[in-house]
Amino acid sequence: MATITTSLIVMRWELLSAIMMFFASTLKIKFRQSSHHVMAFMCGGIGLGMSCWFVMGLLGISLSMENVHHFMLVTKDTFIQVMSQTPPDWPMP
Repeated sequence: MATITTSLIVMRWELLSAIMMFFASTLKIKFRQSSHHVMAFMCGGIGLGMSCWFVMGLLGISLSMENVHHFMLVTKDTFIQVMSQTPPDWPMP
């Protein structure tokens, strides 16, 4: 019982975002079936925001701008490094 309680305390934000993603997708389906397209779009946006929050939580990225800026710099440097190693005649879409 202590293990379950500890895991729930540690995973509280990830669980909250997963539950919010589930509710957003369920509501989006219901709104699309009843032809409320604006509400379905809003629920889709909420679901997308929650999924980004979920992934950032799993990766350990907090919402401070220093961490997001560092993540973007590392992503850019990695992309440039990978693209510099591709052959020159590599087909681009």
